[in-house]
Amino acid sequence: MKIWVDADACPGVIKDILYRAADRAQVQLTLIANQMLRVPPSPWIRALQVPAGFDVADQRIVQEVVAGDLVITADVPLAAQVIAKGALALDPHGELFDANNILERLTLRNFMEGLRSSGVETGGPAAFSAADRQAFANRLDGLLIKLKRHAQ
Repeated sequence: MKIWVDADACPGVIKDILYRAADRAQVQLTLIANQMLRVPPSPWIRALQVPAGFDVADQRIVQEVVAGDLVITADVPLAAQVIAKGALALDPHGELFDANNILERLTLRNFMEGLRSSGVETGGPAAFSAADRQAFANRLDGLLIKLKRHAQ
């Protein structure tokens, strides 16, 4: 099992949680972005820079991910693609995307995008909070335990 991070828009506090979790659980963590990232020195953590361009990082994640991996992303279409490959997706607010809820999330996302493109003000995402950070950390810990068990 590996953890892949759609790192361009991932909050720094979430990256910090992931760094500690990767070292503690001894799980390979790869952050993919179209900009250079600094990561702590660790045999479990690496950063991969991809060329700039629309969805280049997303497509690299889809190319690399395999069943049983975990992807950290707030990008619902990316989550749908990795779920189709048998991976799980966790957003930075602690919401787990899986085969049971991804179609609903994708439909809602497309509906909201349609509203925005027709000029309707829908507001932006909620501000990232301490409760979101805690929800993410708790969900990540639970997933790491579960995924490590299945890998054995």
